Amino acid sequence: MYIINVSGINITRSFNSDILKISFTAVFVLLFIYACTKAPITGRNQLILVSQSQELQMGDVAYSEVVKQSKVSKNPEYNAAVKRVVNRIAGVANRPDFEWEYTVIDEDETINAFALPGGKIGVYTGILKVAQTDAGLATVMSHEVGHATARHGGERITAGLLSQIGAVGLAAALGSSGMDPNVSYGIMQAYGVGVTVGGILPFSRTQESEADRIGLIYMARAGYDPRESVLFWQRMAAATKNSQRPPEFLSTHPDNGTRIANLQRHMPEAMRVYNTSKKAPNNKINFK
Repeated sequence: MYIINVSGINITRSFNSDILKISFTAVFVLLFIYACTKAPITGRNQLILVSQSQELQMGDVAYSEVVKQSKVSKNPEYNAAVKRVVNRIAGVANRPDFEWEYTVIDEDETINAFALPGGKIGVYTGILKVAQTDAGLATVMSHEVGHATARHGGERITAGLLSQIGAVGLAAALGSSGMDPNVSYGIMQAYGVGVTVGGILPFSRTQESEADRIGLIYMARAGYDPRESVLFWQRMAAATKNSQRPPEFLSTHPDNGTRIANLQRHMPEAMRVYNTSKKAPNNKINFK
């Protein structure tokens, strides 16, 4: 480290700050050059630092762990419904490299589903009660597949890495500033909250809304009426109305009303796709 003194003024702090700025600028330029990609359907620019092979490996590991720790449903009707819907959605997702696999998890109180990188899908039996039909289930499956094909998992990992880099940079700057440690700690705490509310969580809501739009197109391509998605989310709102959830600005998911409004805004595009698709039967799913 160089310490330069001009007329009694120590400018080490300024020198370090300039080096830090240059270093971070160089890193971010390289990141944007080598790690930029685009999401399917929406064309949104993405920054993803992990490779697709790494994502696939993480998806395999996570899926194996979930299946190992869960009670797998043997209900033939549930499994048949998930299989026929997943097969149609997977057939239009343009990911021949994915090894599609699904598991129905026997948890009637869990209203949820997931899709991991590589096409590993989990469906909790509780969501079948809300789905009611193949088209309702297609709403869920196409949304989750949209997360996987848009590489939202890798994008979230990248967001976490960058927030850590930012925190380290701020800590270095504060440490060299001679600021009172208590004040520095307070700023670091505020930075953490700021990243969560102003950065990471809203970014997650962006991904959720994007998965809705991608899913709307996928279900339309697969021959399921995209208008059924609005009915599904209305049922979801009714099924979860008594659950505790934080205000939308602190939530990782859009409010159901916001979600429905977004779906309706993209419905004309989805209907154009649906009108040219090979229609799928809309079987009823009997929840037991």
